[in-house]
Amino acid sequence: MACYAGPGDKIFDSSADTTPFDLFKEWNIKGAIAATVDGTPVDLHTRLTGGGTVLPVTSDSPEGLDIIRHSTSHLMAQAILRLYPGAMFGVGPSIKDGFYYDVLFPTPISEDNLAAIEAEMKKISNEKLRVERTDMTSQDALKKFADDRFKVELITDIGAESVSLYGQGEFWDLCRGPHVPNTGYLKHFKLTSLAGAYWRGDEKNVMLTRIYGTAFADADSLKQYLTRMEEARLRDHRKLGRELDLFSFQPEGPGFPFFHPKGMILMNTLIDFWRREHVKRGYSEIKTPLILDRGLWLRSGHWDHYRDNMYFTEIDERPYAIKPMNCPGGILVYKTAIRSYRDMPMRVAELGTVHRHERSGVLHGLMRVRCFTQDDAHIYCMEDQIGGELKQVMELAKYVYDIFGFKFSVELSTRPENFMGEPEKWDMAEERLKEALESTETKYRVNPGDGAFYGPKIDYHLEDSIGRTWQCGTIQLDFQLPEKFDMAYIGSDGAEHRPVMLHRTILGSIERFIGILIEHYAGAFPYWLAPVQARIIQVKSEFDGYASEVESFLKKLGVRVSRDARDEKLGKKIRDSELEKIPYMLIVGEKEIETRSVSVRSRIGGNIGPVSLDGLKTLLDNEFNPIL
Repeated sequence: MACYAGPGDKIFDSSADTTPFDLFKEWNIKGAIAATVDGTPVDLHTRLTGGGTVLPVTSDSPEGLDIIRHSTSHLMAQAILRLYPGAMFGVGPSIKDGFYYDVLFPTPISEDNLAAIEAEMKKISNEKLRVERTDMTSQDALKKFADDRFKVELITDIGAESVSLYGQGEFWDLCRGPHVPNTGYLKHFKLTSLAGAYWRGDEKNVMLTRIYGTAFADADSLKQYLTRMEEARLRDHRKLGRELDLFSFQPEGPGFPFFHPKGMILMNTLIDFWRREHVKRGYSEIKTPLILDRGLWLRSGHWDHYRDNMYFTEIDERPYAIKPMNCPGGILVYKTAIRSYRDMPMRVAELGTVHRHERSGVLHGLMRVRCFTQDDAHIYCMEDQIGGELKQVMELAKYVYDIFGFKFSVELSTRPENFMGEPEKWDMAEERLKEALESTETKYRVNPGDGAFYGPKIDYHLEDSIGRTWQCGTIQLDFQLPEKFDMAYIGSDGAEHRPVMLHRTILGSIERFIGILIEHYAGAFPYWLAPVQARIIQVKSEFDGYASEVESFLKKLGVRVSRDARDEKLGKKIRDSELEKIPYMLIVGEKEIETRSVSVRSRIGGNIGPVSLDGLKTLLDNEFNPIL
């Protein structure tokens, strides 16, 4: 006799094999798509024999949504197999907001083909095919998938005596599961895009077609998601970057952004703000070389832990590396003098350009590049100063994110498998980060195993205006590199002591942060950030004299102003300025010349009307500007 416990006080005794489906029917539990048995996820039709706690997994839970999405990836693969016999399948996992499947098609496809695949998926859903699990020996599985080289490779690499498979109708795949009971559970899905993806992420391997999709438990959730995605498409920083003439990418430098004049205004304004806030908080700024001897990277641990992401060169027959991080160069600056406890804490900032070898398949506009500027700072302090310095960095991060209107969440990322140093030091570092978070009443969640190889970290995830999250700032507590580089300061006792090192960024990558801001504001930057803050629009081209006078007046005030003197209709000039998302349009016609005024149209406030030049100065002076 086996005893099963369910939600609340539900109990069921059975002397024969039973399934979660049977139990939930007995307990009158509805809406389950899978179950957990003592915490382990299983299918509803799994045979149970040993008793235990059996709980339902419903479609409206995170676990249930993940199962729906993974099951829908199999649904898509089956539809592809029906439409494209001979297709071979790589992997098809669920991911954040959806799923994908990597496929080698017998003939190339495009996004135009997605509608037909989706239609076939709906047919299979209506067939309500039972989804079944089977376990078989690896040798039998190799025979079953003999015509699919990707499955053969996966089975061989798994190296287990047996593997589990899931099937529905004619389609079978390697999978751990669990899955929905039948294809009829999968009704609310959409295929969204396709891209190229190297098999197993290795550019030496064959390029597969990766088809992305999403799935939800109900129609309203799917509709809301697609609405958000359409809004995201309209805000795509790559699209807006071209339209607003901010930056570009060229085939001569894949992954290396080219910033245009307007983009540089945006970047320099952001940097001016960054510098102002750091000077106020006692930081000094340094600059370290792009290329440094390989021996430095061996000593720092980057050679062992980060070499695959680095670029290398040779100078005077000696090996060098292009820096992927700023920390080792900053340490060399620290070691140029004897430091005292009176120097502590030392707050040293660097807007350092770094290069990282990202695979071509993951490059994505400004969000994932091979060269970027990191708003780094390294704080060298004594152990009893750690808490105060952590709190100051956390205050700075909150101040900066509030300026841009970002909500944020916080993660504590702990020791990874591939770590440097002694576990005891890591435990101490993690505890100090926890203390700082808890003493400031900062809500956080633990992200196990995601720390840097030299220390645990606090990560900031920003939420933009349409609810998407972006990982930006980070604070890393490091006991390891000071040890590696034999760093020291002279204490009040006259003896040498080891400093503690805090690594931190607030914006992260300046380039990536600009990409986030473009999408957050949909290109309509606040006045203080806008590359062009005001545009003078001449009603007629012959009004050059007064329009030029207004332009000079504004430039002396430090306003970034441009002038449209084209021989075009006024409506077109206004429309063009609106498309460029310029905060203020200043219209100059005969009436304005007579009254020595401008007619003001605000992007936010609409038509303000005639304003004198002194009134215009007051209006613009009242605009929020954190740099002033």
